[in-house]
Amino acid sequence: MKINYNPASKNIKVILLLLAILIAAGTLFYTQSIVQKLQNREKEIVKLYAQSLEFIANSNEDNIDFTFIFQNIIQRIDFPLILTSPEDIISSTKVGSGFKNIEIDSTLSEHEKRAFLNEKLIELRNIHPPILVTLRDSTIIQKIYFGDSDIVQRLKYYPYFQIIFAFLFIIIAYSSFNYLKRSEQSNIWVGMSKETAHQLGTPISSLMGWNEILRMNYQNPDKVLDATYEIESDLVRLNKITTRFSKIGSKPELKKEDLYSLLEKVVSYFQRRLPQTGKKVSLTLKGEKDLITLLNSDLFEWVIENLIKNSLDAIENKEGKIEIEVSKNKNSIEIEVTDNGKGIEQKSKKDIFKPGFSTKRRGWGLGLSLSRRIIENYHGGKIFVKSSVITQGTTMKIILKSEI
Repeated sequence: MKINYNPASKNIKVILLLLAILIAAGTLFYTQSIVQKLQNREKEIVKLYAQSLEFIANSNEDNIDFTFIFQNIIQRIDFPLILTSPEDIISSTKVGSGFKNIEIDSTLSEHEKRAFLNEKLIELRNIHPPILVTLRDSTIIQKIYFGDSDIVQRLKYYPYFQIIFAFLFIIIAYSSFNYLKRSEQSNIWVGMSKETAHQLGTPISSLMGWNEILRMNYQNPDKVLDATYEIESDLVRLNKITTRFSKIGSKPELKKEDLYSLLEKVVSYFQRRLPQTGKKVSLTLKGEKDLITLLNSDLFEWVIENLIKNSLDAIENKEGKIEIEVSKNKNSIEIEVTDNGKGIEQKSKKDIFKPGFSTKRRGWGLGLSLSRRIIENYHGGKIFVKSSVITQGTTMKIILKSEI
């Protein structure tokens, strides 16, 4: 058994995965570059603060105005900071003196406050190396430990959350897509099985009837001859059905065909059977003749049969009308199938070609789906609803390439 494997599906998944990784890496790189710039800015502020302390420590003047330092440097600090001695002893547990932007419970004792700040000091030491405050002779008089501001901390973790949510979205979307795909495949299999039973049912029932006639009239040559002729017709029909289904799974061979003559055969087949429908319906064919195009006659006949059947089902009037018109337009051939049936609702126009969608109680929604596959995938043409008005009718249009 030959298995048709299409590597395009696997390639698309790989491409999508690589694209997702590139987007995630790009987001992470861009965000981290911003974080690095913000950290450098904060480090420069700490250095400026340290230089201010050095200036104060090295200054011999008593009446120096420190307003600029406190208003333009210290006030700009929006990240945690602790000031310690060279031996890493916290200078003061007073807010704004020994530390800044660290929340501390005011009800704690002095010892508890210092223990709490020592824990914070360890955290800050692991984030950034301290900035040293030195005298002119390079003697270290203080150390400044600092952490990251709230915005830097958020930016650090933002890309990871973004990547997580993106992958969750991809997983949900992929699962939903697979579910819809499985549902569609299920509809196709169910529809195909019912379509097969429907296609085979009529000739098989007919064969059983003719077989019974042969048993009852085996001594009557005329009856036997008539039954034999009809049996042969049904066998030809069965063979055509088998050919149609066998060509659905593979690329069929296209041959130059006289389109009008092919349509005449389909119309003639239905005209002989219209009385059996119980409806008074006129089925006509008009338009340009001698139009040659590349077709697979078995599959194309199936499309026209489906369109005629849909028109017949849609006709609820006592006097129905189905008209097939063929015309040529530059490099294309156009076939329009028009009826005066109940029409298609606007909201359903985009769904009628989906497998499993049907507006009929006894329909299984595969006829138009197969028709679209045959016209677009196999013949390189188009099939669509040209127009439809509720209670007035519908026009389906097929566009094919004319022979060049």
